[in-house]
Amino acid sequence: MHVLICGGGVVGATTAYFLSCRGVRATVIERTGLACAASGKAGGFLAQDWCDGTGLEALARRSFALHAELAQRIGGDWGYRRLVTYGGVAGSPNRARQPGSGGDIGWLSDGVRVSQRLGSPETTAQVHPAAFTAAMMRAAEAQGAEWRLGRVTGLAKDAGRVTGVEVDGETIAGDAVVVAMGPWSILAAAWLPLPAIFGLKGHSLVFATGTKIPAEAAFLEYREANGAVQAPELFPRSDGTTYVCAISSEAPLPIDPAEVAPDPGAIARLQKMCGDISPVLGEAKIVARQACYRPVTRDGLPLIGSVPGVPGAYVATGHSVWGILNAPATGEAMAELITEGRARTVDLSPFDPTRLPPLDPARLRGA
Repeated sequence: MHVLICGGGVVGATTAYFLSCRGVRATVIERTGLACAASGKAGGFLAQDWCDGTGLEALARRSFALHAELAQRIGGDWGYRRLVTYGGVAGSPNRARQPGSGGDIGWLSDGVRVSQRLGSPETTAQVHPAAFTAAMMRAAEAQGAEWRLGRVTGLAKDAGRVTGVEVDGETIAGDAVVVAMGPWSILAAAWLPLPAIFGLKGHSLVFATGTKIPAEAAFLEYREANGAVQAPELFPRSDGTTYVCAISSEAPLPIDPAEVAPDPGAIARLQKMCGDISPVLGEAKIVARQACYRPVTRDGLPLIGSVPGVPGAYVATGHSVWGILNAPATGEAMAELITEGRARTVDLSPFDPTRLPPLDPARLRGA
C-alpha cells in the first residue's frame, strides 16, 4: 500500500510516521518546505485537559500522552519538556499576586498581576514545533517513508476512486491520498467535496533570552493604548529562546506559503507589548519576526476522516491553535483509519467532514 500525504506540516509528518510504524509506504508531498507554515511558527504549547468538555477532549488527552511517549521512543531533541503555566493581567501591580497561585515570576514586569496557576508539569508541556515536525519526518523516513518537494495541482481517479495526485505535471500513483495542507487545504475543495477551511493570521516574535527565563509559560491579558485587548502567550523554550504570540487578523491567504509575511504594524505593536510585559524581553535580541495562518473551520473542530463519496481520499486539517498538540493522535488515528477502516484509539465522529456542507468549487474558480 502506498499513501500520498499532501502537506509537509506536523499533521502530515505524524501521519507518515504512524503509517510507517505499520509498514505502510508513505510519501509526503510539500510545495515549499518541511514545517514551512504554522507547524514551524507556532508556539508548541501542549495541554492535557484544556480541551476537556469539548469535542476535542479525547483527541487532546490521547495526543498529550503520545507527546510524552514519543519523546521517550524516538531519539533526538525537539525541546520537549514539562511546564508550569500561569495566567494573569498586565497593568496591575505585582504586589497583588496571591501567594501559591502565581508565585514569584521574576521575569515579568511589576505591572503584571499573576492571578492563577493554569497548569502544572503534570498537565502542561511544550515542544519546539519545527524541530518536532522534522523529527517525526526523519523517524518516518527511517522506516521507509519518502519526502518530496512539489506542488499538488489535482488528483488522479479511476471510476471515482483516487489513484494518485498530480504534482508539477506528473502523476504520482498511490492507493490513498490524505489532504493535510493546513489552510491551503481549501484548494483541495476544487478536487474533492470538502467543507471550507479558513486561515486566521497570527503574529509572533522569538527572543534570545538564554537562561533568564525558567520553564514557565504565561497567558496574559493586555490592553493596548487604543483600548484593544490582546491575549499574549509567552513560551520560553529549552533552546534559550522565548516565543510570544498575539494580534490575529483575517488577512487574505497567499497561494504560496513562502509569501506569508508579518504585518509591520502588528509586529511593532507586539514588540511594545513584550517590552511592557517583561524587562527581559525588552532587552533581548529579536531573532525572528514572523506570521502564520492557522487552519480553522466554521465550527472550530478539525476535519479528520474519509472524504465522502471518494474512496481512497482522506482529510486531516483545521486544527486551529491546537495543531501541534493534536497532531500525534491525529496521525495515529489516520493510520488506523486508512489501514483498518476505522480509528480505534480516538473516536473521530466529532470531526467527520460530512458534518459541514462542502464548499462550492465555483467559489474557488472565481477567487
